[in-house]
Amino acid sequence: MEQYIVSARKYRPTTFASVVGQKALTSTLKNAIASERLAHSYLFCGSRGVGKTSCARIFAKTINCLNRSADGEACNCCDSCRAFNEGNSMNIVELDAASHNGIDDMRALIEQVQVPPTNARYRVFIIDEVHMLSAAAFNAFLKTLEEPPSYVVFILATTEKHKIIPTILSRCQIYDFNRITVSDMVSHLQYVASHEGIEAEPAALNIIARQADGAMRDALSIFDQVAASSRGKITYDSTIANLNVLDSGYYSRLVDAFVAGDVPAALLVFHEVRRNGFDPQVFINGLGEYIRDLMLAKSPATVALLDAPDDVKVELEATAAKVSADFLYEAIGLCNDADLNYRQASNKQLLIELTLIRIAQLLSPSPVKRGRGEGPIRPIAKPAARQATSAPATTDQPDQKPQPARAQPPRAAATPAQGSAATVPPPAPPSRPGAPTMRVGTLSMSGRAKVTAAAHPAVQQARDEAYDDSNVAAAWVAYINDHPKEHLLINSMRENMPSRLSGHRHAVSVENDVEGKLLRDVLDNLTRYIRDKIANDSFTLEVVVENNGPSPAFWNDREVLEHMRGEYPVLEQIIRDLKLTLL
Repeated sequence: MEQYIVSARKYRPTTFASVVGQKALTSTLKNAIASERLAHSYLFCGSRGVGKTSCARIFAKTINCLNRSADGEACNCCDSCRAFNEGNSMNIVELDAASHNGIDDMRALIEQVQVPPTNARYRVFIIDEVHMLSAAAFNAFLKTLEEPPSYVVFILATTEKHKIIPTILSRCQIYDFNRITVSDMVSHLQYVASHEGIEAEPAALNIIARQADGAMRDALSIFDQVAASSRGKITYDSTIANLNVLDSGYYSRLVDAFVAGDVPAALLVFHEVRRNGFDPQVFINGLGEYIRDLMLAKSPATVALLDAPDDVKVELEATAAKVSADFLYEAIGLCNDADLNYRQASNKQLLIELTLIRIAQLLSPSPVKRGRGEGPIRPIAKPAARQATSAPATTDQPDQKPQPARAQPPRAAATPAQGSAATVPPPAPPSRPGAPTMRVGTLSMSGRAKVTAAAHPAVQQARDEAYDDSNVAAAWVAYINDHPKEHLLINSMRENMPSRLSGHRHAVSVENDVEGKLLRDVLDNLTRYIRDKIANDSFTLEVVVENNGPSPAFWNDREVLEHMRGEYPVLEQIIRDLKLTLL
C-alpha cells in the first residue's frame, strides 16, 4: 500500500511556474538567472505558507542546473537536479535558525562556506527563520555575508523582517512575498482536487481559502482535513460543519432583523448561534466581517475587492441595497467596539446582546448613535394598544381655556470668581413677564378651536426641575463613564468635582492651566449634558484655575504633619502626651 503524503508536501512547488500567487517575484528571479546577474545574498520575507522556502530551494536547484529549459526552469534530469530531488546534494545546505541560533552554530556554518562545490557552479546556503539568530551569531555572520567566496550564495528566509538588524538587511537583496489571494488558492485547490479524484464545490473551497488567511500551506492542510471527513466529496455544508464556521445565513437573517428594527429576532439568532456551540467573540467578529463585505458590495467601485464567488457577490449586493451606508458605518463600529471590550467584559453574553440591540435601533426615527444618544428609540416589543398622548390634528374644544405661561425663576447675577474662569451663559428666557402666551391653534368661524401645530409651532419652555448637589455629582460621573477613551479629561474630572457657588451657578476648581484648558474645551457639551441629566436649563458651570501652589499630593512629610495639626487640634495633644517626633 502506497504511503499517504499530505497535500502540502505532495504538491509543494518544484518549479517557478508551480509557485502560487508570486508571479512577479518568480519572474524577477528567473530573469536574474538567465542574465547571470546573481547576488551573493538574498532575503525572502513574508508571512507563513506563502512559498519562501520553496522558492529558495527552486532557486538553488535552478542556478546549478546544467541544462536549463528555454523558459528558465531546471531540467530535473542532470546530475545536479537529480541529486537535489533525491535529497543528497552536497551543494545545497539548509539551516533552521530557530534551533541552531547560537554563535557556535554560526561558526560551523562559516567553516562550511570554505568548502567549494562539487560538480556544480554554486554552493547555496538556505537559512530559514533567520530572525531567530542571536545577536552574537548575527555579528559573527556579518563579515562572511558581506564578502563570501565567489561560489557561495546565501538565501535567508524570515517571517519577521523587522527583527533583523539593519547591517544584515543592507547586505541582501530583499524580496517581499505577497499573501496569496483567495482566488489563487481556490484555483490551486481545484487543481489538487482534480488530481486526487475529489469532488469539491467552489463555495466549499472558497471557505477553505478564507480560513487559510493567505497561506497556501494552511489551505492544503485544511483541504486534507475536510476531504478526510467528507469521504472524497467536499460540500459547503460539510466544510462549515467540519471547520466550525458560521454560515453567512445567520448574518443575513440578522441584517433582516436590523432593517425591521426587530430586537427579539436578532437576539433569537444569537441564541441559536450559542446553542450550536459557537464562541460569542467569533460570532461578533464574523458579523463585523459580513457588514464589511456589505459595505464593499454597496458601491460598484469596491465590489471587486470582495474575495467571494460571483453568486455570493450578487447576494451581498442585494442585501446591501436594503440598508444605508451610514447604517453600515455605525454597525461596523459597534462590532469593533464589542470586540475590543470583549476580554474585559464580566458578562460577555450581555455585551454581545447589547451590541445587537444598539445595531437594531440604528434605523429608528431618532437613532441612538453608537449607543450614546438621548433620543427616543423603537420599543423592543410592539405595544398591544397605543395610548393617545396628544390631541388629534382637528379637535372640538369649545370650553378649553389657554393655560398661562409658567414664569421662569429669577437667576442670581453672575459675579466674577477667583482665578481664570470660563462660563457657559444660561439660555434666554422664553418670554418677557406679562407677554401673551402663543397658542397652538386658531379660531374657526363656528367658535371651535382647530389645532394647527405645523402652522404655529409652540415655544419650548425652559426646564426648571428641582435638583440638589448629589444630582449634579451623578451627572458628572455619568459623563465620565460615557467618555472612557478621553483619559486625560476623565482623570482631571475624577480629581475635581463641581461645587455650588450660589443658586444655579456651579464651579469646578483645577490646579493648573493644562487641566483648565481640558475642561474649557468640553465645557459647552458638559454643561448641556448635565442640564439634560438634571432637567434644568438654569444650571451653569465655570472653570476656575487655582494658583495656590502644589496640591497635598506634593507636600513633604513635615508639611503634611503641620496641615494635620491645624485641621485636628487633638493631634497636637497626642503628640505632646506621647512625646512623638517626626523622623
